[in-house]
Parts: sequence; C-alpha cells; structure tokens
Amino acid sequence: MSDFQGMEDLLQDFLVEAGDLLSGVDNKLVDLEQNPGDHALLNEIFRGFHTIKGGAGFLNAAELVTLCHLTENLFDRLRNGELTITGEVMDVIMAATAGVRDMFGMLERGVQPDPADPDVLARLKAALAGEPLASVAAPVVAVAAPAASSPAPAGSGPDWNNLFSAVTGAAAPAAAMEATGMTPAAPHVSHDVSGETPEQIIHAAVGRRAADKPGAQVPVGRRETEKARDNSIRVDTTRLDQVLNLSGEIGLTKNRLNALRSDILNGRSDTETLHALDQAVSQLDLLVSDLQNAVMKTRMQPVGRLFQKYPRIARDLARSLGKDVELVLVGEETEIDKTMIEDLSDPIIHLIRNAVDHGVESTEDRRAAGKPEKSQVRLEARQEGDHIVLLVSDDGRGMNAERLRAKALEKGIITDEEANTMDERQSFNLVMLPGFSTKDVASDVSGRGVGMDVVKTNIQKLNGSIEIKSVLGKGSTFIISLPLTLAILPVLLVKLGDQPFAVPLSMVREILPIKIDAVQEVGGCATMVVRGEVMPMYPLNYLLGWTSERIPEYGVLMQMAEHTFILAIDGFMGREDAVIKSLDDFRPKGVAGVTTLSNGQIVLILDMKEVLGAFGEGRGVPRSAFIPMEKLAAA
Repeated sequence: MSDFQGMEDLLQDFLVEAGDLLSGVDNKLVDLEQNPGDHALLNEIFRGFHTIKGGAGFLNAAELVTLCHLTENLFDRLRNGELTITGEVMDVIMAATAGVRDMFGMLERGVQPDPADPDVLARLKAALAGEPLASVAAPVVAVAAPAASSPAPAGSGPDWNNLFSAVTGAAAPAAAMEATGMTPAAPHVSHDVSGETPEQIIHAAVGRRAADKPGAQVPVGRRETEKARDNSIRVDTTRLDQVLNLSGEIGLTKNRLNALRSDILNGRSDTETLHALDQAVSQLDLLVSDLQNAVMKTRMQPVGRLFQKYPRIARDLARSLGKDVELVLVGEETEIDKTMIEDLSDPIIHLIRNAVDHGVESTEDRRAAGKPEKSQVRLEARQEGDHIVLLVSDDGRGMNAERLRAKALEKGIITDEEANTMDERQSFNLVMLPGFSTKDVASDVSGRGVGMDVVKTNIQKLNGSIEIKSVLGKGSTFIISLPLTLAILPVLLVKLGDQPFAVPLSMVREILPIKIDAVQEVGGCATMVVRGEVMPMYPLNYLLGWTSERIPEYGVLMQMAEHTFILAIDGFMGREDAVIKSLDDFRPKGVAGVTTLSNGQIVLILDMKEVLGAFGEGRGVPRSAFIPMEKLAAA
C-alpha cells in the first residue's frame, strides 16, 4: 500500500471515531442543560472534547485546535465551579461544537479547516471572561491572504501533502503530490473510543490498517461532486463468528451429502442410506435457515445510532422558538436494518420539528392550560413481531379534526362531499397530503405543506405505514410501522390462472371467497360489502392487462395507506418469506423484484402502489369486466 493511501485511510478512521465522540458530546450537552448540577456528566463532556482536541493537534489542524482549546477551557472553568451554566453559555458551546463538526467536513474533503466563525470565537472569549454574552457582536475581520498552511485555492484539489506530513512526520511521496482526488476507504468495524487518548485512537487506526492491500484511485474531485451513500456497517465480531461457524457446519453437511450421492450412484438404496440422506437434507435445511438469520443480523444496527443526533436538533429548535422542550428517547437498543437508517433520518427530523413547532404550545399557553412549563417530545422504538414500530409523540395541543377539514376545504384539497364523510382518522391524515399546512404564513421551520408529504412518501418506499392518533389538548402521536428487514419480505402467493404472483403480506388483511351474487355495482364500480363496509374490487388480470375467461374465486382484502380494496384472484398458494432479488437493469412498472420458490420457479413480487397507479387509483372496474352477464343471470 502506498504511503499516500495509508495516510488517507488513517485520516478517515480518525474522522469516524472523532465524529462518534462529538455526537456523544452533543447529546451529553443536551442532558447537561436539563441537569446543570451533574458534575460527573460535565467531566465526561470535558474528557470527550479533550480527546477530540488532541486528535486535531495530531493532524496539525491549527484552526480546529484553536476552537477546541477555547471550548475546552470553558468546560474546565464550568467543572471547577468558576462559571455557571446558563442558556446563553450553552448556546455558545453548541455553536462551537457545530463549528467543530463543520471543520470535520473540511478535513474529510482533504483540506485544512478555515478559521472558526469570528462571532463564535468572540462569544467563547467573552464567556471565559465572565462577560454578558448578549452584548458581544461579531467583529469585522479582514480576509487575509492564504498562508502556506492554508487550504489550496478552489479547483486545485485537497491539500493532502500538509495532512500527510502532519500524520507521518515525513514529506508526501511524489505520486501523492499529483493524486488529489482519492476517495476514502469505507469505515472499518469499529470499537468504543470513549475515554481513549487521541494518540491511542490514531495508533489503533494505524495498527488496523497495517495489513491492508493496495487501494485503487478514483477520478479527481469525486468527493466534491458525489454524496456517496454510506454502505459501511459496524458488526459485532460475535455475529461474524456465528456466520463463520455456520459456514463450516454447512461445509461438513455438503461433504456428507456428496458421500451419500456417491453411495446412491453406486447402487446403494437401502433404508439406512435413504434415512441418512433424509437426515443430511434436514440438517442442511436448518443450517441454511440459521445462516440466513445470522447474515440478516449482521445488517441490523441499534436504532440509537439514528436517534443520537435528534436531541441536539430538538434543543436548538426549541431555543429558537422560545419553548422549553425535552426530547425523551426510548428503545435505543432496538435493532433495525442498516439500509433503513439513512432513509428514516429525514422523516423523523420532520416529525420532531413538527412536534416542537406545531404540537407543543408556548410556555405561556401551557401555564394557562395548567400544564407543566416543560413539554415532552418522545421518540420511541420497539419491535412487534416481524415489524419495527417507531413513535413520535408530544404532550402538546393535539389536533382539531374539524379545523383540519376546514383548512383542506379552504385550500381546495378536498370537496364538501369528502369533508362531510370523513371520520377523525381520515381528517388527521389530511396533514400528509401535498400542499397541506395549518399555518397561514410559512417560516424557515414549517408552513409550506411539504414536510409530512415527504414523511409519508419515504415511509411507503420502505414498505411501511404511518398512522396518526391525537387528542385535542393532550397531544399527538405519529406511529410508523416498518418491516424488520428489506432483504426478506413476507409475501402472500396468489394465482392468476396457473401463474403465481407475490404481494406484500403487510398489506393483506384477510382472504374472502367471492360469490357472484355478492358482487354489486355502485357508481360503475364492482364492489363487495364486508362487515357493512362497501369495498371496491380490482381483478388482478384486469390490473395487469391480461385476458381471462375465469371468474375469480377469491378476494384478498388489502389496505394500502388510506386505500382499502379487494384484489380478485383465481387462487392462492400460501405465505412465504421471499428473499428479494432486485431488477436493476430491467424493472417493469409495477414489479418490486423477484423471488424464487422452492421448486425453482421465478415469481414476480408486485408493487401494488405502482400497479394501481398505472391503472389509475380511484378508477372503478365494472362488474361485467370479470363476471359475464350470462353468469350473473344464472346466479
């Protein structure tokens, strides 16, 4: 491995470890603001920030060291009792940690950080001097010419030479001087670094990289033009050991099957041989199932890693709105598929911002309503069967269903007829329609009617659902239900003629027999009455554009978001856990992927939202389209 590649990998390792430390500091700061007398917590924050400062010094990031040093001095004076924790002091500390995170971003792009915001530095110095922070204005600073250690001008590439010499103490190799656009290696399987010195972090990273193989270079400027999705994952080594052990057991069973195969080919077909074959096949079946589960577990990550950034977001927003809000995290140890974590980030941020901005009342309003001045927003995760449930709830003002309907009418989103037939649950769901907002004036926080629409869309992309519960004057709860993993999907196998198709089991409510005389036509649409509720019917062959002479025998009652309908089919083959194989190069509309049955048959997994969308969601199917008139007359 070239020295240059090793330097870059080392830097990336440090940024991963230090980034985790900084996230921990952020969350502890939010806790400290709620419990200013917790001296042990203040000491933990001081130690974490001291480690970050030491690592910054090791990388020769002078401006980062300057910012860290001032902030660390402030922590030191706070823990020694020389200064008191106030809201203004916490604001400047939070601004400093945000500046540190921005500098990490510059290091990740391969350049030494710019100086910190002069206003933040000025307020840090004022806080250290015990001066009133409200009177400190941002000084006007002239932009100096770049010094030798400053970042290179835009377009000249990352300053790898400076970083290389800082990390290794030697000049960068000649090849490294020309290679300015290398992509960092994926983060390694990590460990807990809390309490370690910066030197320990760096040297541990060097040791982990010692056995690496040469890395390939990528086009110049890739990191500046691409925001690559983080496909790395941190896995407990015990889980990898389990996968390795199962692989070994499968290898032994394979050898046993090969020996039995040879015996059978040589004419041995006695009862003992056949019994041994049956045992070996059963053993292989169990081992493969265990291996699948073990591999799935390597993809699972504690949802706490997703939650860790939200206390800071809620705290900053509440301060800007003049509200006193505490974000309570529950179920952080609940595990979720790694591929979902990034896709869930934005929806949860929207829900938390809405809870703080819309849901929670001002301190004066809460006092007038007899509520505690401090409001609570609760973010909870738990596993229920083969689903993960996330809840975002608040103890605020709650929703007024009548006001929501009136606002939707005013904006022309719904008609008078729709408004009159809506129940409370449907009224609450209006907030997730595009363009809907209860605010008359948009702000930088909310009011544009796009946030909840984004939440709903992103959750549906993950094959999940969202439900809203609210009590006026008591608060609201948003309930997100997601499959445990996206790699394995429980499906119901349905038949159209002799051709099987798979539909997500999460949408299936029940299977009903179809009786010809029970199929009615209402407004040109075939319907069936299920427990007093009229349900539209969609024959699968009609949705797919297939011709069929058969009358559907069964109906699958399905619910997709707010749309409940009956999918008319010829038959069904039962439930199966489908291992989804994506169709990256060729994906027909309405097909989410494919799976393979035990007999080797390939089955299409239908994306019901796309299938109905292509047909035209809300359009009716006439009864005569799938039940000939002569059959109706006979019935």
